[in-house]
Amino acid sequence: MSLVSTIRRTFVPVHRLGYPFIAGFFVASVLLGFLWEPLFWIGLILTAWCAYFFRDPERVTPLDDDLVISPADGRVSSIAFMTPPEELGLGDRPMLRITVFMNVFNAHVNRSPMRGTIRRIAYRAGKFVNAELDKASHENERNGLVIETRHGEIGVIQIAGLVARRIVCWTHEGATIEAGERFGLIRFGSRLDVFLPEGAEPRVSLGQIAVGGETVLAEFGSAKGPVISRRD
Repeated sequence: MSLVSTIRRTFVPVHRLGYPFIAGFFVASVLLGFLWEPLFWIGLILTAWCAYFFRDPERVTPLDDDLVISPADGRVSSIAFMTPPEELGLGDRPMLRITVFMNVFNAHVNRSPMRGTIRRIAYRAGKFVNAELDKASHENERNGLVIETRHGEIGVIQIAGLVARRIVCWTHEGATIEAGERFGLIRFGSRLDVFLPEGAEPRVSLGQIAVGGETVLAEFGSAKGPVISRRD
């Protein structure tokens, strides 16, 4: 095994968008260390956390067009029928919405939940209330993608939170995207909402920890019925 392969297996890659932040934390640590040595070590710990925050691990995504894959790491905080934000153009009828809440310790790279074509990208400025609150779906700063899939149009919304102040999306309208493919990132805590058309059945439970690019959130065309779970 080569040295490069060993390093890649040992250390999780860091997304390039995190490099300026990591460098800034480190420089600040050095400067503060000249004033008082303990500040250097505190800053070094924060620098390590920043690198951890911007980690971008490889994931193994199930290749099945009937499956809806989690777009982010985090906790499933809501499974409900809600009306999607109007800027997505998905109509005014309630759709199945599954929410994944990311805290500041989760990986924050966002991934497509299904394979398809991006029909619309709609950014909307807004507030920065707690992303766990239900009203954050309509009041907070957000960036929504509408993806045309074999089961119809789905909505994927990046929502800012109390700490998150920067939503990044590097895909574009008309692009073809694969399930599990990276399309964006939200800095420092937030959530992802996935709106699904009729026929989708949840495959997760409230409070479950989801892994972006791997955990199946929902499934189309299944006769299994809703998930039944228990907490031990």
